[in-house]
Amino acid sequence: MRALLLSTLATLTIVSAPVHAASCGNTAQGFEQWKADFARTAKRAGVGPAGLAALSQATYAQRTIAADRNQKSFRYSLDRFMELRGASTIVAQGRKRKAQNAAFYSALERKYGVPAGVLIAIHGMETAFGRFMGDSQVVSAIVTLTYDCRRSDFFEPHALGALELVDRGAVTTATKGAKHGELGHTQFLPGNALKYGVDWDGNGKVDFYNMSDALASTARFLRKKGWKPGKGYQQGEPNFKVLKQWNAATVYQQSLAIMGNQIDR
Repeated sequence: MRALLLSTLATLTIVSAPVHAASCGNTAQGFEQWKADFARTAKRAGVGPAGLAALSQATYAQRTIAADRNQKSFRYSLDRFMELRGASTIVAQGRKRKAQNAAFYSALERKYGVPAGVLIAIHGMETAFGRFMGDSQVVSAIVTLTYDCRRSDFFEPHALGALELVDRGAVTTATKGAKHGELGHTQFLPGNALKYGVDWDGNGKVDFYNMSDALASTARFLRKKGWKPGKGYQQGEPNFKVLKQWNAATVYQQSLAIMGNQIDR
């Protein structure tokens, strides 16, 4: 289930412009020195003691780097991609989930304009409806990707976001997510979790490992990215382009549109 384009690129927005403080690297050598330098950037960005402590404890995430170097999904045809993602199972289970929790999905659509099928398809695609939300330490993964030279600019605001989430008590150094640092049921990158998170259940805490908070946050993200209530989301319709804001892969966007439509029938 884990691949950057399937989840990390699902949250393309970054929360602020990067502020460079240290040289990147392509191996573990130099990581500890880079962290010490990056701590100064984090402190200037407003990260507090807990977040700085989490940064100091972060370890070089070799599995994250391996996954980042071995992405294949862009090369799949639509049919093959949907087969690998278990589209028929997602649709079948998605219809049941919608029926069982109709009031919840209706409330989300009233507030954000995003229909149930899209949200359920994302939930199924990202984590098999919460059954696998990842086994990598979020802070270490996102800090490692910021250190790595390939896309430091993209990941730096999300590393700062992760450290701020630690300050807020929303995550800890032990919190597990996907290999690229994505959080919870629909796999938000930390910077976007910070920006678009919704406390749907009203308990005073935005929790991406709580299904209602995660799906409400997903709906809010799409609405903020230009989702037009009442408009279609199939190819050629106004909302299809918004799906690109969730994931940059064309086959992913096409799959969401197809599955969402089938769930909503």
